[in-house]
Amino acid sequence: MSKRISIGTWAYSIGPYADKPIPFPEVVEKLHALGFDGLELGGFGEHPNPDRQKTKDERAAVRELWESRGMGCSGLAADLWSERLITAPDDSSYMNTFRKNLEFCNDLGIDVIRVDTTEDPGVLGPIEGEAPQEQTVDYDVALKRVADTWRRCAQEAADAGVRVVWEFEPGFAFNKPSDIFRVLDAVNHDNFMVMYDTCHANMVAKHGSRQPGQKETLPGGARELAERLKGKIGRVHLIDSDDSLHDNHTSTHPPFGEGNLDFDELMPAIVAAGCPDDWWTIDLCFWPDAWAATEKCKRYVDQLVEKYG
Repeated sequence: MSKRISIGTWAYSIGPYADKPIPFPEVVEKLHALGFDGLELGGFGEHPNPDRQKTKDERAAVRELWESRGMGCSGLAADLWSERLITAPDDSSYMNTFRKNLEFCNDLGIDVIRVDTTEDPGVLGPIEGEAPQEQTVDYDVALKRVADTWRRCAQEAADAGVRVVWEFEPGFAFNKPSDIFRVLDAVNHDNFMVMYDTCHANMVAKHGSRQPGQKETLPGGARELAERLKGKIGRVHLIDSDDSLHDNHTSTHPPFGEGNLDFDELMPAIVAAGCPDDWWTIDLCFWPDAWAATEKCKRYVDQLVEKYG
């Protein structure tokens, strides 16, 4: 079965678009016109989210926007960023917010939910060239808090028919290659997997960006990380990387051809690593002209699907 292509709608609602988001119906219409199979919903801000669409009827109307055009929704990027997953000793607030988003997934027919560790990598210790965080947490304590909470999330989501995927990246704690495997091992749940984003994989595994303490990289960079994550990848995000950070926080997401990634090297490793579904998602997060770059990116991924999908 050929891969289906979606794109993250957050590209049109945050960062450069925060002051004037592209209205969600307009996003759906354009993606349909460009031949996308679906979208990945950024459930925050002006776009549909559990706080804006509170009733079943309102949520059904959102779902109808894409389903009426024969499109799907590959996942929900849930707004959990107001929560403290690591520095809060109690996770009841985090779990309540997660459950609210899980219910939203079910109402919209979405079967994948994205999470991250919500807090800066500096909570695990000093990062070279950066001011120390006001509050730090012992590594083992932090790992236990994250793992215990996410194991509960993974089970509740499994009961609801939704897969949990963790997006590791330079901007959030546990951003070393070994951290990724420690978290996976500690959560130890079949319904908990990673989101493999090509630009984040590059910055984590090749550059060791924003890692506390000693930097840790892999000789084979993003490709080697994909190889090591075989059987653990629950969602694939595709975008280029120019080996830089956006606002010294997270990986820059340049359109294909405006970075340095060799997709002919990367894609066979990503495909061989496997994934439970057939979606490939484009991610133009924080790109200044994402709306205009969307068509070019769609054409590029069409070619990747032809070669590798």
